Amino acid sequence: MLQPSLSAPDERRSRRRVLHFVTGGFSGATQVAIDLCLAQLHSAAIEPILVLRRKRRTENATKLARIAALREQGLQVHVVPGWAHLATIWALRRLCEQLRPDVLMAHGFPEHLLGRRAGRLAGVPVLVQVEHNSRERYTPCKRAQARRLSAASARLVGVSEGVRRRLVDLGMPAEKTMAIPNGIRLDRFAAADERPADRREPGIVMSARFARQKDPRTLVRAMAVLRERGLRPPLYLAGGGKDAYRHGTERLTRQLGLDGQVHFLGHHGDIPGLLMNQRIFVLSTHWEGMPLALLEAMAAGCACVASLVPGVEGVLEDGRTGLLVPEADPVALAGAIERLLRDPSLAARLGAAARARAIEEHGVDLMMRRYEAMLLAL
Repeated sequence: MLQPSLSAPDERRSRRRVLHFVTGGFSGATQVAIDLCLAQLHSAAIEPILVLRRKRRTENATKLARIAALREQGLQVHVVPGWAHLATIWALRRLCEQLRPDVLMAHGFPEHLLGRRAGRLAGVPVLVQVEHNSRERYTPCKRAQARRLSAASARLVGVSEGVRRRLVDLGMPAEKTMAIPNGIRLDRFAAADERPADRREPGIVMSARFARQKDPRTLVRAMAVLRERGLRPPLYLAGGGKDAYRHGTERLTRQLGLDGQVHFLGHHGDIPGLLMNQRIFVLSTHWEGMPLALLEAMAAGCACVASLVPGVEGVLEDGRTGLLVPEADPVALAGAIERLLRDPSLAARLGAAARARAIEEHGVDLMMRRYEAMLLAL
């Protein structure tokens, strides 16, 4: 749906117009783009515009309400078709010709391919790719396409150093790549200091969508190992995602006899409250870019355990701000959780250190300043 631009003509602009293009599936990439746009609304140098690629999930009532809320905050939000790549490119090209952005920032895969193609056709002066994951579905054709588009792009941004290295490994020009770590809204976790570890339930939270990338089943198997060791902490799995992955995890839970111990919360409306009420957070995963769920758990003061995979490495420092375990290893994961359950002082120390690290390095304001500096330097 196209909306008329209410901004001044190009020659009279005092702010650089930046169009953020991202999936409308409201993934982590979408949240980063939204947080950037909302922060840039108050910038004297940048005028943000958000464009979402329509997904089936974009049309449900919750997502439509979120889009309406963004518009009420003063953010320009547009939705372009997503039923075919050519339809997306054509609609986004027309939108760019109407809005005339100075910069098009295309977030995530395959949106950064579609967005930059549309931007080139529309003559957008500056194109920027933002890669949000360390493992994407790059076929030889897509990889060649990404390399060609990199030649026309001013910057290629990875949301962590691991993602930046992955871009270089894929053959993208190293001189154009940079890392800008993800940030989160820290104000949502302001009450964390009022809830020290000894006042929290000694339970476990994993907040993540059910998808091929995530690995909740290893965590469920770790819960069975803990039960054999005489420990029965509650586990709360919060997140939506694909039904097939959720149903498979539910079947495994029943098979292991953990029905009353593992709680499937679905989409949870108060993740900060959930995290600040529990002592331990686990991210069992196969790969990441820079996981927002882990940053939120750190800001909430949880003692964090995570799989040692690209995107997590560098966020958690083993033994100082959390515990790292091998990927897909339920025994090692159970061992790390057991340490925290049997040593509340260790859990408290790691949780406090994680919160301090999140406040120092992963606030959305710091992320916005880094992006703004990059954009204004182009």
